[in-house]
This record gives sequence, C-alpha cells and structure tokens, in this order.
Amino acid sequence: MLGDTIAAVSTPRGKGGVALLRVSGPDALAVASRVFCPKNQKSLQEITPRSAVYGEISAPDASGIWHSVDDGLATVFLAPASFTGENTVEIACHGGVLLTQTVLTALFAAGARPAEAGEFTRRAFLNGKLGLSAAEALGNILEANTQEQLALAHGGMRGKIEEACEKIYDSLRAVLASIYVKIDYPDEDLADMSREEIIAALDSCYAALESLAKTYRTGHAIAEGISTVICGRPNVGKSSLYNRIVGRDAAIVTDIEGTTRDVLSETVAMGRVTLRLFDTAGLHETHDAVEQIGIDRANRALEEAELILAVFDGSRPIDREDLALAESISQRGACKIAVLNKSDLGACEDAFFARYFTHTVRISAESGEGMDALCDLVEQLFVDGSLDSRNDAVLSNARQHASVLSSMESVSRALEALRAGYPIDLCCTDAEAAMESLCEVDGRAVSEDIVSEIFSHFCVGK
Repeated sequence: MLGDTIAAVSTPRGKGGVALLRVSGPDALAVASRVFCPKNQKSLQEITPRSAVYGEISAPDASGIWHSVDDGLATVFLAPASFTGENTVEIACHGGVLLTQTVLTALFAAGARPAEAGEFTRRAFLNGKLGLSAAEALGNILEANTQEQLALAHGGMRGKIEEACEKIYDSLRAVLASIYVKIDYPDEDLADMSREEIIAALDSCYAALESLAKTYRTGHAIAEGISTVICGRPNVGKSSLYNRIVGRDAAIVTDIEGTTRDVLSETVAMGRVTLRLFDTAGLHETHDAVEQIGIDRANRALEEAELILAVFDGSRPIDREDLALAESISQRGACKIAVLNKSDLGACEDAFFARYFTHTVRISAESGEGMDALCDLVEQLFVDGSLDSRNDAVLSNARQHASVLSSMESVSRALEALRAGYPIDLCCTDAEAAMESLCEVDGRAVSEDIVSEIFSHFCVGK
C-alpha cells in the first residue's frame, strides 16, 4: 500500500476559482511530470522544492492522445519534507467540475491510483510525520462547526496531548529502569530510586494521568457534543426553547397541545459547549396512538441523554402532573436543569424545584430573557474554565480517554503492590502496561483495526 503512488482532489467538489490535486508516493514526480509541464522548460525534478511553478496541464483524449487542457501551478515537496513524508506534488488548476475530473483522470492514466479516504493523512501517520491524536485533531479541524471546536483541534494538531503523554511516559520509563536495575543487581546499590522514591514517582504519574483524564469532560463537551434533551408537558414552551437555542424556527410552535409528535434534532453551539439537541413530544397521558409514539421516542431519548432541560410553565402554580414529571426526571442519571419558562408572565415558587433539581433557571423563550444565564450554567457544568482549549492538553474523544484511564488503572495496581510491601519486581508488568496504554494515545502502540477506523472517517484527498 505504501509503495503505491496515489492521487486525489483535495478541494471540495463543485465549481470554484481553483482546484487542488495532490499526488503522493515514490513515483509522484514521474506521474505529475506526464500531466504538468513547467513553462520555464525545467522538469519537475529540477524545480526548487516548496516553490510554485507555472505550467501547462495535459490529459489524454478518448483515443489516448495527450492534449493541453489547462494551465496552472505545481508545487513539489520532496521526502521527507512533505505532509505525507513522501515525494508529493500538488497541482492547482481552474476549478471547473469537468476540468478537475479530467486532470484527476490524467493522473490515473499517468500511473497513480485513486487515494482512499484519509490515505494522505494515514501515510503521514505511518511515516511518523504526526501522531494519531494529532491526526484525529486534523480530522476535527475539517469538521469544526464552532470556534471552540477549531481552537481545541488546533491545540491537538500542535501535539499538546502527545507532549503531556510523553512527559508521563518518560517518568514511567525512569521508574521501570530503576526497578530493573534492582532486579538485575540486587546486591548493588545502583538504582536511581529507592522504594519510597519509586512510590512517589508513581504517585506523581497517577496525579498527572488523573488530571489529563479529567479534561475529557471539557473536550467531549466541545468536540463530540453533549446529548441534550428538552422535555416537559405539552405547551410549556419546549419547542420555543429549542428554536431559541438553534437560532431559527426549526420546530413548529402553536397553542395546540401535541404539536410536536416526533424527536427533532440539531447540533448547535451554546457558548463553549456543543449540544446535540433534541426536542421531544410533550410528556403526558394520551389516548392518541400517534402522539403516544412520539412520547415513547421522547422517553428513549431521555434514557440516552447526558443533559436534560426539563421545561416547566413558570407562570402558573405547580400541579400534580408537574410533581409527577419532576419526580420522574429526578431519577434519571443525566445532569438535569429545571427551566422555568414564561418567567415574564408570572412566577411559581422555586422551593418546589429545589427538591428535585440541583439547578434551576428562569427564562422567557419568547423574548430570550434568561438565556445567557442558561448558557453560563451549561458551560459551568461541562467545561473547566481553567482550561485553554488552544494551549492545554485536552482529550477530545473516547479513544484517548479510555487509553489514559487504562494507564491510570495500571499505575494504581503498581502502587497498591508497592504499598502492600510486595517484592518490587511485581509492579513491572503494571508499569509496562501503563506505558503501553499511553502509547495508544498517539498511536505508537495501537491496532491496525483502530487506525483503519479512524482514517475511514476522513474525506478522500486528505
């Protein structure tokens, strides 16, 4: 696979001023030379690397005869000083759909094969140009929909996670080296660390791992998004709140009960947090079969929710149905906020909600009053305000988090063995396991299946 020369269009499909085609592999220059001829009469092998050269672009017709089809620019990157770590040529042509496809077909005719999804980035990873977490961050840059997601992905691209893991890895390696010296030379005082110093070092590693693991709550909230369900009785303003958060009339709002009969969903930003937001049917007793289906779907959404925005009509007194709903929601494992809507029309007593909800916010979904307070509360619940997404190491996906937790568990077992007075060599296996788990974060020790799964989500051309 790595011995092949690949080609793909690296700009989005469609009409545009410029399209960029990328060729990478051992024969990249030879392939590109058949398609691109510099106007300065030099070959691509002779031009200065990393400088653009103007030239003529050719492609074969149906009979196999090559003709000029466009003019453009080519830039050569010689291995290992390229994104992929291989010889790479980037050709910029005019951005017509047919023209771009014609130039790409010409590259295939010249000896390249079509690149698979994410194959350029995968080659960069395999050639040691970037770690796996940095590759994931690159994918997040391409998919970013908010400035906070962009900042987090940029920090990942700069290797902040790798730096943090490398520091812990080096500490574990020093501990392990000292243990091995004690094992190999038990009668000599050659070890750098005493038993107490080894325990102190592992304690420090555990604290660093724990601190890194805690960043996942923030990273998950920004990058992956919090599954958030808006629920409540009919006509309390659930869809109005949904529209207010989304920023447009995404849900139909009427005075008729049961208007929302299905689960509506949008992914939106609320301050620094990304919400995977769901608007649900009103929860109440009904004999309408269609409405009941919507209520059943609402209950399923609540089972998977990480955040529940329980909406109540704050303009009228609490009744038996409000009580039943509050009791039901309070038993859910998700983080819960009582949202008292229609606060501009009156005020019910907060004391009732304090019995069932840790957090209560008064809003008017119609006017927007109180929405800043709701946004601030959601941020406080899910984002560590002390973290700088761009400059701190912040875990952004479940794979990274699982690897760090696995490393923590191994260090914990090693500490338990040492503190229990067991022979010092018994903690070697756990220390090695902790190091291996850390290696999984940046891909130094990760299965081929995981690598394939990660890069399969990249677009072709990246």
